[in-house]
Amino acid sequence: MPRPSSAADRPDLQAVLFAAADQPSGFIGLQVMPIFEVDKVDGRFPVIPAEVMFSVPPTRRTDRGAYQRSDWTWDWDTYKCLENGWEEKIDDREVALYSRYFDAETMAARRALNIVLRNQEKRIADAVFNISNFAVHNVDEEWDDGAKAKPIDDVKKGRKTIHDTIGMEPNTLIISYSTFLELGVCDSIIDRIKYTTPAVQRGDVNVALLAQAFGVEKILVAGSLYNSAKKGKTATLANLWPDEYAMLCVTSDSPMLGELPCIGRTFLWTGDSPSNSVIESYRDETVRADVIRVRHDTDEEFIATNCAYLLGNITTYA
Repeated sequence: MPRPSSAADRPDLQAVLFAAADQPSGFIGLQVMPIFEVDKVDGRFPVIPAEVMFSVPPTRRTDRGAYQRSDWTWDWDTYKCLENGWEEKIDDREVALYSRYFDAETMAARRALNIVLRNQEKRIADAVFNISNFAVHNVDEEWDDGAKAKPIDDVKKGRKTIHDTIGMEPNTLIISYSTFLELGVCDSIIDRIKYTTPAVQRGDVNVALLAQAFGVEKILVAGSLYNSAKKGKTATLANLWPDEYAMLCVTSDSPMLGELPCIGRTFLWTGDSPSNSVIESYRDETVRADVIRVRHDTDEEFIATNCAYLLGNITTYA
């Protein structure tokens, strides 16, 4: 039976990949900027002005008088979703040759999915760990100097700065995987934790204990890598989230966009991309192959940059 040449959704492949947890490991981008679905490819979204949240207008009401009323207006920002996608060709001859070793469709879908999501992760990482978008606050002692580093004090400065700016406690600390390992052997961290967890060992500090030590709700450990070498060259793996930086910020996955200030959201246009990972396939008879395509239509957009505090000079080997 002829196979269709027009693209068809592949929920079977999506179910296999996501059931097997085949999304690339160490990805945190969509926790920093969670998905917010929109029904238009571009548009405006409302932002509550900071002065509105902190104003102290008179509230006294006189007998038989009217209550005071607000007259503030929204600020507005914009988003514009762009399509990203990748295709993998499954040649009929290669399917026959290698079918005893792996399932060609699953392998192609996994590779395409990884490429699309890795690019999204990199877009978010490049925007967040970026001294052009945020003022950088260099720490006095690198966090990989276990004897001298004072990461709790460094983060405390950031907590106070964000609180004094937006009146909220930051709930998230973003660090690289290498930084996570270094913090596990940092003297000041061990000293703080050992009073509540006496049995803790150097190098045996988990994320929950670190969050407790820093006084934040959650710590996001970025462990994702990418090949920084040019095509055709020997692979050189590098961190998508550089070791040189860490960030304290407010994140929110509330279904309501303006409910709380947060660093950012990923706008997903559902008109042509009903999920962040659309998987589909079609037949290309000119090359005697099936083609697997993964795509999405998104814009990773900052919402409130004043609820983020970028720390620099985190490591000596960055």
